[in-house]
Amino acid sequence: MNENNGAIKKMMIILSKGTLENVYAAFVLANGARMEGIEAEMFFTFFGLEAVHQKKLAHLHTATVGNPAMHIPTMLGGLPGMEAFATSMMKKEMEKIDMPDVQEFLEILSASGVKLWACKLAMDMFHYKKEDLYEGIDEVITVGDFYKKSEGDGVHMLFI
Repeated sequence: MNENNGAIKKMMIILSKGTLENVYAAFVLANGARMEGIEAEMFFTFFGLEAVHQKKLAHLHTATVGNPAMHIPTMLGGLPGMEAFATSMMKKEMEKIDMPDVQEFLEILSASGVKLWACKLAMDMFHYKKEDLYEGIDEVITVGDFYKKSEGDGVHMLFI
């Protein structure tokens, strides 16, 4: 029998997408883990790096094409201005419930003890430097490093 009886001790969240809805989903899950006393670490890879890139994190968009939850035909989602409109509407709704913006949310996550890791491969691929990223990024690491940090009982990995 497992010593921890299935208790979640740590959440390892991999963010690979840079859309507003995916970034907030990952942030809310990491924050929720900390609020429940569960350790949380986030690994930003591929387009998920946009959530921690200083020049891009304030300009994330909501996906309108290929997003069945938008309940609009793909052709309409691709029309000029639709993505900006959907993003604006999403941000207004988030403001109504006092959801922090991306920069502030990163500060909250860092302050609560969430470890923030950037993927070395994706950084190299996009020609990013650590200086391009949110200052609270703990380190740029390899996938192997991330897996080592994921060892142990009660660790759950989530890919977004």
